[in-house]
Amino acid sequence: MAATPLAELEEQGIQIRGAMLPGFEEILTPDALRFVAMLHRRFDRLRRHLLKQRSYVQTRLNDGWRPEFPVETAGVRTGEWTVGPVPPDLQDRRVEITGPVDRKMIIHALNSGARAFMADFEDATSPTWENIVRGQINLRDAVHRTIEHHSTKDGQVLRLNSQTATLLVRPRGLHLPEYHVVVDERPVSGSLFDFGLFFFHNAAPLLARGSGPYFYLPKLENHHEARFWNDVFARAQRSLGIPHGTIKATVLIETILAAFEMDEILFALRDHAAGLNCGRWDYIFSVIKKFQAHPEFVLPDRSTVTMDRHFLRSYTQLVVKTCHRRGAHAIGGMAAQIPVKADADANRIAMEKVVLDKTREVNDGHDGTWVAHPGLVSVVTEIFNTGMPGANQVARQREDVNVGADDLLRMPEGSVTERGVRTNIEVGVLYLESWLRGQGCVPIHHLMEDAATAEISRSQLWQWVRHGATLADGQRMTADLYGRFRDDETAKLRDTVGEERWSDGQFERATRLLDRLITVPQCVEFLTLPAYKELLAIEGVRG
Repeated sequence: MAATPLAELEEQGIQIRGAMLPGFEEILTPDALRFVAMLHRRFDRLRRHLLKQRSYVQTRLNDGWRPEFPVETAGVRTGEWTVGPVPPDLQDRRVEITGPVDRKMIIHALNSGARAFMADFEDATSPTWENIVRGQINLRDAVHRTIEHHSTKDGQVLRLNSQTATLLVRPRGLHLPEYHVVVDERPVSGSLFDFGLFFFHNAAPLLARGSGPYFYLPKLENHHEARFWNDVFARAQRSLGIPHGTIKATVLIETILAAFEMDEILFALRDHAAGLNCGRWDYIFSVIKKFQAHPEFVLPDRSTVTMDRHFLRSYTQLVVKTCHRRGAHAIGGMAAQIPVKADADANRIAMEKVVLDKTREVNDGHDGTWVAHPGLVSVVTEIFNTGMPGANQVARQREDVNVGADDLLRMPEGSVTERGVRTNIEVGVLYLESWLRGQGCVPIHHLMEDAATAEISRSQLWQWVRHGATLADGQRMTADLYGRFRDDETAKLRDTVGEERWSDGQFERATRLLDRLITVPQCVEFLTLPAYKELLAIEGVRG
């Protein structure tokens, strides 16, 4: 009797631990899995080395070192060079919508009128095995234009319009494993798994349609990590006979360390670089995490750390200047607001914030920006149409911008309030509970929360407890005070959602996880690492 494809793969050192649900065999084909395994065997050791380097840098930061523009790469920063040519369907990116990889969201996003859609395997997707593989199926169907969604409520069938947004895909960060797939007895990297499957199945069909395999790269901290991805791209293209430089990637500048190496990151990826993005929420979280040992970096309430603060405005303008000098596009940050249908006043306030934020971005020279909800696409498109009549603003060199290390490290003044503490607890519990149920993008208080915004909430709580922040009313933030506020907020949530929803959900598990994240001596690097272990426990998979 002939061996099954999965049995043959196991003999080759490739093991699938997740359930093979109907349709999964169309994506998890032997050839696709062997392609992922090839990337794993070639690059995983280097990936793990780069993660160890992050730990080394964190130790230096804890000991008092401050980042600076690297002396050894000064020649890259002063040199005259540009990135490779940007494809036609990435020339105009004035409004990009982002969201998870579920079927309905993909259709709505591609039909939204936005110029681009970033399908997100990272911050907006809870990485259950089913979410990840079905997300690949959904994207394959979108690329082939066969994707449909049948509503169980009204029987409506959603299909793609004739004109759709350009598709970009964000794989998971280098730190996240995929425990459901094991190669040579080691879990594969979630980043290589997400990238590898999408590229294997969709690169050729995208090229046949006049587009290409386009990606967003998250959480990079330096140009060595950018070079890692450049080498992955080169190997992947060579393996499938795709011309070098076909892949185009936009790097999220969402760590404080990457802000000191923007030129170097573009240079490392120059054959594959399309631009940089201001990943503002993870950037704020990165500041808290990287300077966790130092009380002078304690930030005030999250709601007051707005994009007009000096350290954030400095970084975003430096993104514009750097990109335009190198012929790349500078994409602005996320508008997390969502339309408030039931409250006209609240909706007006939300839209005013969006208009103010996006007007600032287009006036600063950004070539595009992000929204989280289709209802914002027309609003933001009008702002960019007014401020940017051409396809982009790359010709605006912004030579007036001069940003030094002190600008990037100047922390804002402000208060920590009891309301801010309680809001962070509520957001932390609600988001983690939804994430553990497989939902990675959650509307809370008229904002679209994802892992990046939740990271700010939980890391601020940790920071305030760790450094004993004094609240505006004179209370000192301690673990005991956190515990009292947490008990109050979870009691309110229990009353709000009802006993049945509370019992059927993951509230208790989410609260315990948040407690661990807040009370440990060192700030946990990413909340998704312990949360993923909880997901595996729920699924019954060994991690």
